Amino acid sequence: MFQAARVPVAAILNLTEGWLIGASPLVILALVFLLSWQFANIRVAIGAIAGLFFLGLIGIWDQTMITLSLVITAVFFSTAVGIPIGIWSSRNRRVASVIRPILDIMQTLPGFVYLVPIVMLVGIGKVPGVMVTVVFALPPVVRLTDLGIRQVPNSTIEAASAFGSSPWQILTKIQLPLALPTVLMGINQTLMMALSMVVIASMIGVGGLGNVVLQGIGRLDMGLATVGGVGIVVLAMILDRITQAIGRVGKQDPLLLRGPIGLLFRIAPNVQHHIKHKTTAG
Repeated sequence: MFQAARVPVAAILNLTEGWLIGASPLVILALVFLLSWQFANIRVAIGAIAGLFFLGLIGIWDQTMITLSLVITAVFFSTAVGIPIGIWSSRNRRVASVIRPILDIMQTLPGFVYLVPIVMLVGIGKVPGVMVTVVFALPPVVRLTDLGIRQVPNSTIEAASAFGSSPWQILTKIQLPLALPTVLMGINQTLMMALSMVVIASMIGVGGLGNVVLQGIGRLDMGLATVGGVGIVVLAMILDRITQAIGRVGKQDPLLLRGPIGLLFRIAPNVQHHIKHKTTAG
């Protein structure tokens, strides 16, 4: 079973890493600038490309891209597993009573403890490193998905039930949309925990910025270790600002009217009016 789990993880990881490393740095910088501007603002976008440009200047661009691919893959699988578990826990008290102590244990154990069973069952390398990162970073998205759905007012759910909404419709059209800011906060925390696991996971051959830190510590080269640490901090700041901004996007500030897409729509007022009308109607 554990060997079978390597297949989807390896597929997503190889695809992400191959694209990030194979693409031109100018393409990556342009994409990060546009995404940061679209989801956050122009100041965050300028800061993001300045941070990545700085990491390229100090010679850790490739390691940064490897770490970014590891984090993206780990967050993807943590979200894919964690959100359904959080939904299940919020709708079933027995499940919640079982899951909560498990999450408490997962968040209490030191990160390196997870390495032992993963190495025994799966081996070493990047794929086991992603798998151990998924396990380590899973609790926040589960907890905050559960919390977000539980915080939806009962009066809203009762009103939807009175109008004949099915449980699936209540979940997808009422509970999840209202809980979305909390769920996105959980994804943000999962992302930060995945980054914090990078150094520990480098002990089983993951590579990236964590490996730079590990090599610096092993050689007593504080300069090399500092370079790797600075790279992790800069990458964490960029990803944190972008993911926090995504949670603030709402109906009063529609995503399609922000950033570069909004700039294009301002050139075409009819399209902008259509989007505003559709958003208001929704």
